[in-house]
Amino acid sequence: MSINFTRLKPRSPDFRKIKQLYMRAFPDEERAPFLMLVLKAKKEGVDFWSISCNGEWAGMLYIVNDRDLSYIFYLAVSEEQRGKGIGSAILKAAGELYKGRRLFLAIEQLDKNAENYEQRLSRRSFYLRNGFTELRRKLREGKVTYDILGTGGDVRASEYETLMKNYAGSILSKFFTMEFVD
Repeated sequence: MSINFTRLKPRSPDFRKIKQLYMRAFPDEERAPFLMLVLKAKKEGVDFWSISCNGEWAGMLYIVNDRDLSYIFYLAVSEEQRGKGIGSAILKAAGELYKGRRLFLAIEQLDKNAENYEQRLSRRSFYLRNGFTELRRKLREGKVTYDILGTGGDVRASEYETLMKNYAGSILSKFFTMEFVD
């Protein structure tokens, strides 16, 4: 399986498809404004990727970097490509692209009362099968609290705060907090 990453730009042929996938794949309360993502991707250390698999468009990956830390902010595989192992292939290729870095991501907390509990369980299992481990931290972005999974080592709250301050600026970064969970 051949995975290719191409930087997304407003004039990219996949721009519209990625925006539509982004709007469908993530709930309102978990989405940053798409225009903000595009504008922030112009900054050094922010990677907005259009992904193809074997020459076919397959999805998107948005990563925020700081020092040796890379935060997988958004990963989505197109509906037509799901269930074919492409998500695993993307994570493997991203692991190579960001080799030597600590990768981490935030997923919805496991809450048996959540309407999408089975989906949350499946998503967690997917990442654990692909080499991620639970980092015993919670992340609060706005009103949503997430569990943190990662590879390559732990992520300290102070590192996350620096990453988000560099990405979002000092005012917006106040809406993002990480805490340790016993």
